[in-house]
Amino acid sequence: MRHTFWLLILLAGIGHAQSFPARDMLAAHNTVRARAGMAPLAWSDRLAAGAQNWADTLLARKQFVHRLHSAYGENLFEITGARASSAEVVAAWAAESRNYDYSSNRCRGVCGHYTQIVWGDTKEVGCAVARGGKREVWVCNYDPPGNWVDKRPY
Repeated sequence: MRHTFWLLILLAGIGHAQSFPARDMLAAHNTVRARAGMAPLAWSDRLAAGAQNWADTLLARKQFVHRLHSAYGENLFEITGARASSAEVVAAWAAESRNYDYSSNRCRGVCGHYTQIVWGDTKEVGCAVARGGKREVWVCNYDPPGNWVDKRPY
């Protein structure tokens, strides 16, 4: 009986780890940060839980909007008709680096996802994905948040 209990706990942990690749998501973020010369982020289960709540909410409501009045930075990603990997999600955000000009601290188009990833004051990240039907919604929360007006990310 005791062995069965521990086996169930182990299997529950394995199932959770496979449902969201936290290690892969953190590694993808830290690869982008390393390219910008920034210190690595730490994973936060607290931020991941909030991200999961918001991803589930967006999926259920069939919405794709940022959480209002959040205390954290937030990146969102959505895909329909396919599955994305952690590396693909972070790569999509990181591709915005081409739109960011450090010397003028301005974006040509969208670059806020990228600047949030590399924001120098940010220390932790937690992410989640909600899947339903043919849709995926990915959410990452960052603490402390970035993208302050007139402040450079690094």
